[in-house]
Amino acid sequence: MTNLRKIIIDGKEVEVDGALTLIQACEQAGIEVPRFCYHERLSIAGNCRMCLVEVVGGPPKPAASCAMQVRDLRPGPEGQPPVVKTNSPMVKKAREGVMEFLLINHPLDCPICDQGGECDLQDQAMAYGVDFSRYREPKRATEDLNLGPLVETHMTRCISCTRCVRFTTEVAGITQMGQTGRGEDAEITSYLNQTLDSNLQGNIIDLCPVGALVSKPYAFTARPWELTKTESVDVMDALGSNIRVDTKGREVMRFLPRNHDGVNEEWISDKTRFVWDGLRRQRLDRPYIRVDGKLRPATWPEALAAAAGAIKGAKKLAGLVGDLTPVEAAYALKALVEGQGGSVECRTDGARLPAGNRSAYVGNVTIEDIDTASEIILVGTNPRDEAPVLNARIRKAWIHGAEVSLVGQMADLTYDATHLGTDRAALSKAKAGEGAIVIVGQGALNEADGAAVLAACMALSGRVLVLHTAASRVGALDVGAVTEGGLAAAVEGADVIYNLGADEIDIAPGAFVIYQGSHGDRGAHRADVILPGAAYTEENGLFVNTEGRPQLALRAGYAPGEAKENWAILRALSAEIGATQPWDSLAQLRQKLVADVPHLAAIDVVPENDWQPLETDKLGDAAFRPAVKDFWLSNPIARASVLMAELSANAKARRSAPLAAE
Repeated sequence: MTNLRKIIIDGKEVEVDGALTLIQACEQAGIEVPRFCYHERLSIAGNCRMCLVEVVGGPPKPAASCAMQVRDLRPGPEGQPPVVKTNSPMVKKAREGVMEFLLINHPLDCPICDQGGECDLQDQAMAYGVDFSRYREPKRATEDLNLGPLVETHMTRCISCTRCVRFTTEVAGITQMGQTGRGEDAEITSYLNQTLDSNLQGNIIDLCPVGALVSKPYAFTARPWELTKTESVDVMDALGSNIRVDTKGREVMRFLPRNHDGVNEEWISDKTRFVWDGLRRQRLDRPYIRVDGKLRPATWPEALAAAAGAIKGAKKLAGLVGDLTPVEAAYALKALVEGQGGSVECRTDGARLPAGNRSAYVGNVTIEDIDTASEIILVGTNPRDEAPVLNARIRKAWIHGAEVSLVGQMADLTYDATHLGTDRAALSKAKAGEGAIVIVGQGALNEADGAAVLAACMALSGRVLVLHTAASRVGALDVGAVTEGGLAAAVEGADVIYNLGADEIDIAPGAFVIYQGSHGDRGAHRADVILPGAAYTEENGLFVNTEGRPQLALRAGYAPGEAKENWAILRALSAEIGATQPWDSLAQLRQKLVADVPHLAAIDVVPENDWQPLETDKLGDAAFRPAVKDFWLSNPIARASVLMAELSANAKARRSAPLAAE
């Protein structure tokens, strides 16, 4: 890099890229500079003035380090490197003055504020402020906003850092928030009192450096120091966003994002963030057996004996892998069912994904590659509903000049996309430039000609990303939980079906169904035997995301009642059948799993897939349909959540609201 500049910060000489701002240069040198408005993923506002530093030889006043680049600094008289001070008396006085100004109108809400304990204003007032104020005037108060059921507002606490405004306009792609008024009357508001229409809006809660925007469902339920924090991954979509699960006792209190530049940066969708109330409701906490058409509670030995008796007497046995199943459970189910001569299927939505060809069912593009793409073609997908955080990344690429085209149903994607058409004919006419990324959704693959569509996408460009909707799908395909001929071939004529959390399909009458899952959803209603399993926050599990990256979900709590971990239920059942599986712990099961599928051992590494284009076949003539019908109610945990039901109803009302004639 030729643009490196030498600079002296607090007496320490460092060499940094000239394009960096002073605040970034200080960060690289390991020196902390306080800030409220600056955020590395948002545009620079330069309006809180907390990050002031002294530039020696510059103007006789402190400079905002977030808005000044290293290359703008002048060298010393003899050509010495420029000198920046972050702890001089001038800087200290300036920071104390800024903090005093910020606290003029700030209410003394700390004892009752939800941000207490993790508040930037508290921390920085302690570190950089003074212990008195010279202001005796009455404090100014402002009215709170109604932003909807997710974000609660206390606008008197707002310090006008504008992070929420910049996030909603730049990342989420909505234009409903801004600053109105001037001087003392300036305030952050939503235009025309609109509620926020975005499935990424919850991120402004994390961005807000004070308690002006807090989580409405979490309000007044816990303090940060009471919570046990567990690092895990999300399963609400196939992106595998990195999350932190905060628990209080046995209850999950909230989900927060963790930074991972390769997957979700530091954003999560609202479904990921607020679905925790679904983990408390509709739970299966004991085994059940159907007697005379009605389910009755049973003991574990009874339920396992009933399931084992059905499996041993089966003429044809089928296993179905649901959307939220960890890889270990899918692998254990495959071993159990195939050991009894049955067949297992994970493509429960009928997607024509070819097993054994990883470049076809995952693709050969990482999520991070989207950032530098010059052309993106979306086929049969609406990423705003299927993976909102990925959609924000496509929007970022579009802002940086990428051309986006869409084959499929037109929708508001938060960025401009050239609509090429809705059907297969539009796909066959599409042209892709060199290096174009094709993102193909499940809506394009779950029709009868899905394999031909996938082949056409692979022929269109040598860079393909298959956007999955089920968190378990790639991992289950990796372990080979598939049947030649797909779902129809697996269940056709099956008299016993082992349903491992597949709640998105209706099983026809006739077959004996053993259901293993966490929630009393569609699968449990159809079951003859129910074996209660753990949800994703209640067991350690491996999930492989849509780009093929294996990640670990760690247990944050324990399953309710008599519910057990999914792999352990299958291990116990295998002993009942008389075909005991050769592992007694999750560690032993993982050793066997990794011996069979070696790339699963490389946690957080995207394996390179050999490019194997599919043979092109005749395309049908149907229009592409999106895979996700209702973003808020796409899995059993979300359907058990009262909040998700409210959000779904709000979204329907918003779509059907008549527009006033202008």
